[in-house]
Amino acid sequence: MSPTGAARCLVFLAGLGFLVGLLDASAGDVDPLYRSCVEECEKSGRIGDLTFRHCYFSSDGFPSDGSWYTQEPLYIRWKQHNCKSDCRYHCMRHREDERKALSLEPVKYHGKWPFIRVSVFQEPVSAILSALNLIMQFNGWLSFFLLVNYKLPMSQSKRSYYEYSGLWHIYGLLAMNAWFWSAIFHSRDIDLTEKLDYSAAVALLGFSLVLCILRTFSVRDEASRVMVAAPLLAFVTTHILYLNFYDFDYGLNMKVCVGMGVTQILLWAVWAGATRHPSRFKLWAVGYVDAHALWHATTVPLTHLWWGFAKDDAEFRISSLLKKAK
Repeated sequence: MSPTGAARCLVFLAGLGFLVGLLDASAGDVDPLYRSCVEECEKSGRIGDLTFRHCYFSSDGFPSDGSWYTQEPLYIRWKQHNCKSDCRYHCMRHREDERKALSLEPVKYHGKWPFIRVSVFQEPVSAILSALNLIMQFNGWLSFFLLVNYKLPMSQSKRSYYEYSGLWHIYGLLAMNAWFWSAIFHSRDIDLTEKLDYSAAVALLGFSLVLCILRTFSVRDEASRVMVAAPLLAFVTTHILYLNFYDFDYGLNMKVCVGMGVTQILLWAVWAGATRHPSRFKLWAVGYVDAHALWHATTVPLTHLWWGFAKDDAEFRISSLLKKAK
């Protein structure tokens, strides 16, 4: 690797150190005062002068006393927030007001910085940015699809010379799915949307790691691909099932996601420098900024760079294959 490539890899490692530090970032939800506030709110349905009628209903909409005829209508359950989300939100605001009075800095709660609701939208800015990311992912995938299927040379069997196009198509679908549920979750933070958002994100990270390994190690035959992908996909599936049906462990999920993210950022960075890939600067830009955790805001323009790399890689790979064939 050239000195420039080595230097850039060091920059990546510095950024990754910051990313790993995020594992202990949610200090707010372990605050004893915040926890006692939420527990008391869920039991009594009150925080000071505020009263939450949702706390008299279970999470499925049935009243806590079991009377079916006082069940909340479905449209009210969707339009309004539930007991847990209301208690978490108002306890967060209450604790942040106390921290501000003591000149303390804001802290994260359940992996998110303090926010202010707008109407029925839990986190309107994150929801809008997630929707923008969804649009960018669709645009990136569509431009990649048109490139490999209609603009680049095809084999006699009408298949693309680029051996990784199928993997990129799957990645695109998973990415759009993840950002769709992210937009829904940040609009309405309930148990179901939270699980769908986290599950979609884990699935995307897991498959992107598979794609990264197969591309950086140039794994092209199907048998080898299955041998590499099968254990990783089995692990990701097991983790998703664990989160949804056994224990929704935020800390464990953060460690798994950061581990998969760090691994692929390192692999892409080293591979791009070692092979002197013509689009290595796009890869370095995506990895470097993501490593600084500017997730929702930066991934909108970074998605353009990421799919730009995919298209450049397809052109580069096909060009190399055609030169060898001559």
